[in-house]
Amino acid sequence: MTDKRTEKARTLFSTGHNCAQSVLASFAEDIGLGSEPALRVASGFGAGMGRLEKTCGAVTGAIMAIGLKYGTDTGPAKEKTYDLVQDFVKRFEETHGSSECAVLLGCDLRTPEGKKVFKEKDLHATVCMRCVENSVRMLEPLLAP
Repeated sequence: MTDKRTEKARTLFSTGHNCAQSVLASFAEDIGLGSEPALRVASGFGAGMGRLEKTCGAVTGAIMAIGLKYGTDTGPAKEKTYDLVQDFVKRFEETHGSSECAVLLGCDLRTPEGKKVFKEKDLHATVCMRCVENSVRMLEPLLAP
């Protein structure tokens, strides 16, 4: 199933959807959220939340998926959700060195210079796509029935 989800995320990301949308939507149907609502709810989380380059959108998309699968407002389920989020972020950071978009990219997407670096170095394909793919791979066992 991972290859199917990874390919869906890859396709979404390469056709203009952001990193958070691509990760969340690749799991949306299986966690009780349709693709369209997933794309809408995750739309502001790309490029580190609205291009602020904070937490990577591939990470926030995964966190939203974990919340949809396990989240609740109280009790043991809430603690399980927090534990899964912490585990996911730890694994992501071990793989990529950080979960912060600015660190991962090394340029400021809010400036013309940063956008130029992003384009010239093809960071969309070389950094962001890897983050999306790895997030899907890391998330799948956490969401397995």
